[in-house]
Amino acid sequence: MKRTVDVGERLPLLQSIPLSLQHLFAMFGATVLVPFLVGLDTSVTLFTSGVGTLLYIFITKGKIPAYLGSSFAFITALTALLGVTPGQVAPDERIAIAMGGCVAVGVIYIVVALAIGAFGTKWIDYILPPIVIGPVVMVIGLGLAGVAVSMATKGATQTYHASFFWVAMAALAIAVTAAVFFKGFLGVIPVLIGIVGGYAVAAAAGQVDLSGVTAARPFAVPHFVLPKFQLGSILLLAPISLVVITEHIGHLIVTNNVVGRDFVKDPGLHRSLAGDGVATAFSGLLGGPPNTTYGENIGVMAITRVFSVWVIGGAAVIAVVMSFLPPVGALIRSIPVQVMGGICILLFGIIASAGIRMLVEAGIDFSQKRNLIIASVILVIGIGGAKVHLGGLEISEMSLATYVGVILNLLLPRAMEHEEIADAVSHAPDV
Repeated sequence: MKRTVDVGERLPLLQSIPLSLQHLFAMFGATVLVPFLVGLDTSVTLFTSGVGTLLYIFITKGKIPAYLGSSFAFITALTALLGVTPGQVAPDERIAIAMGGCVAVGVIYIVVALAIGAFGTKWIDYILPPIVIGPVVMVIGLGLAGVAVSMATKGATQTYHASFFWVAMAALAIAVTAAVFFKGFLGVIPVLIGIVGGYAVAAAAGQVDLSGVTAARPFAVPHFVLPKFQLGSILLLAPISLVVITEHIGHLIVTNNVVGRDFVKDPGLHRSLAGDGVATAFSGLLGGPPNTTYGENIGVMAITRVFSVWVIGGAAVIAVVMSFLPPVGALIRSIPVQVMGGICILLFGIIASAGIRMLVEAGIDFSQKRNLIIASVILVIGIGGAKVHLGGLEISEMSLATYVGVILNLLLPRAMEHEEIADAVSHAPDV
């Protein structure tokens, strides 16, 4: 039987470093994909991810083994704010405005953590039941579908290239193969395997430019950008924090099951969420995306049975060190957009499917009018691109769908859950 390494156990350095590298590889592909897509600096992201994880470990008293990486939930909103082609870094002014919203997201986490510490979690279930969160998560994934296909077919250009599409499909095929057929640790990192494999295919097709890597200095401080606070970016990003809070709770429960402890009670869900909030606010202060706990790293722990926070902390330290090595960032930026497009076809689809899974696992009954109305409105507003302008302020589809879903859930009478939908179906127009 495989030996279990407990949460507080500290292994010899020569044993700990390889185990830390496993966690680094597990989070790396997804963590660097977010800044690549939205226009943030990957070196800054690696730095804030590593330091954020160390802050989380400190705030949770070293009792929860969790790695914090870039959150995919904010891709749509950050793309709208930063407005650059995948693979490019946005101007500092745009990053600064977006980061003001990211800091606000971290503050929301902390406020919710304080409320959980005072009142428990039942109020979250009331405001954000699965019938709201499920469709919102679906909107996050499906709203990005066009981005993934455009990346796969056009790369960094504005026109269709068949050769780009076939490279994207190769990257997708490699990632799918790894996810389905690979076992053990390799089965936990299909995204990284897909990126590496797709990169090799793109290089063979002459689609990789390494001039940036060769020109990069061997050592440099990441290009940090301080935030600017504007109401528009805060209102755009704030509602998405509600989705990530529920994701955080779900990850913590899964970690409970893997490790065999009740982290919700000790050190407490409020400490865990506060740690995520501090890490996200810190990331926003320097120019990095919001953080979230990573399922990939939970999977690594389940496979290796190594739960040591020292190992997780080691991965965080290595990420910080890598952030000061410009060739690493340049190598990431040399990944062709079409390769990332192929990977995103899988990832964005998985996000949408996760929303469906939430609805199925919660046993949501769509023969009930209330559920049907809430889900329908969220999906059409979110995917349809609805926007609201209030003076100079714009609330875009992702945020608007979340706001409307929460309001409908609070206003629609619960009695509707017991009504039959048959009469509505009988009077519906034929399609």
